[in-house]
Amino acid sequence: MSRATTRAELLAASAAGYDALNTLLARLPAQELEATFPFEDRDRCARDVLGHLHAWQVMALGWYADGTAGRRPAIPAPGHTWRTLPALNAEIWARYQDIDLAAARADLDATHRRLLDVIASHTDAELFTKKLYPWTGSTSLGSYLVSATASHYAWALKKLRTFERALAVG
Repeated sequence: MSRATTRAELLAASAAGYDALNTLLARLPAQELEATFPFEDRDRCARDVLGHLHAWQVMALGWYADGTAGRRPAIPAPGHTWRTLPALNAEIWARYQDIDLAAARADLDATHRRLLDVIASHTDAELFTKKLYPWTGSTSLGSYLVSATASHYAWALKKLRTFERALAVG
């Protein structure tokens, strides 16, 4: 599917990606959902993947809140630049080691719904006009929201499908 360029496309892609993610999680055997991936990766289990998604959605919601309040958000996060994403993602991974899968799923569900509300509250022009909001720099609000939802869900699905295939082989 191509990258969304309208509110309706973004809402549909976000919902479809999230539904596909939940369908895949429901398809995996319950005991395997807590298992460590049998391949090398930063994210070592389903909880890590869901925690990563949730953390990035929390950041996106924070950027949005700061930006709409007239503040300049720290994007991607305080003390980080786009060049330091590996370190930021490692920090995110560490932060989610003490929560369980059920909490990660509930947290992700909550931020997913909040992001859908943000998307639904804007027009196509508000979402996809570049440089409309000073805080988004040279891009659009929609670009940040695509990245926090549909694109990130596609990433998570790819990772979890790799896990699913490894289970079938093993």
